[in-house]
Amino acid sequence: MKKLVAGIAMSLMAAGSASAETMKVAADVGYSPHVMASASGGVEGYNVDIIAEMAKRMGVKHEVIDQEWSGIFAGLAAGKYVVIIAPTTVTKERSDKMLFGEPYFEVNFQFLIKKGAPQVNSLDDLAGKTIAVNKGNFYDKWLSAPERLNKYKWKLVRFGKNADAIAAVAAGRADANFAGDTVMGWTAQKNPLVEPSNLVISSGRVGAMAFHTTSGDMRKKFEKVMECMKADGTIAKIHEKWTGQKPVAGGAAYKVVAGIGVPGFANYDSTPSNSGCAN
Repeated sequence: MKKLVAGIAMSLMAAGSASAETMKVAADVGYSPHVMASASGGVEGYNVDIIAEMAKRMGVKHEVIDQEWSGIFAGLAAGKYVVIIAPTTVTKERSDKMLFGEPYFEVNFQFLIKKGAPQVNSLDDLAGKTIAVNKGNFYDKWLSAPERLNKYKWKLVRFGKNADAIAAVAAGRADANFAGDTVMGWTAQKNPLVEPSNLVISSGRVGAMAFHTTSGDMRKKFEKVMECMKADGTIAKIHEKWTGQKPVAGGAAYKVVAGIGVPGFANYDSTPSNSGCAN
């Protein structure tokens, strides 16, 4: 076991040390608007901009490794890359197995409606309405929960792909679609027939970058840069660029968290990061 841990640590040092040619980071390319293939053959998106700016400020080169989500945590454990930059929700189970950095976004939900339709300011506005959703995903389950379904009596129309659910809203065959707020903002920027709801629902969870448990020093370096990018408004600007919406006021895109990591979860370090940045 000691040899295995030592081997992983050496792999991580090679993948991410300042002396190495490139710092390898992982993302599931194709998850819009966070990490997408670009027309030039590279990658672009919300998280691509964040890691590019972080690497610039750290004075290192970086390479985005395309890793399917189903194997992304195993790749981190094996030392294939130093950090997961794909948007990763912080959970108890995950925090027991890896180090999370400074949270930089909230996991929020939002509706998408037809452009010009009555705005959705509360769930009451959708009572008795038809909502299109991707079949079987988290959002389908959230809408289907008896306490909501019985109260609001909305009709759910399920599709195999969320793109088809969005098309149903654009065509007027459904009153709304339901998914994550970054996806909704991105979609509205690309499709002039739809717009996001005023209503944004918080899950109470946050997202952060994930590191191997032996990468405490690397996490500290990232932490300092992330805090400064929050304090000077860079994270908020990137969020708005890719979603067309400002982040939640006073939320994770702006708030510098005391200590290192995510308070309340395993592997949080209360030691101040001493970034010198505050908001």
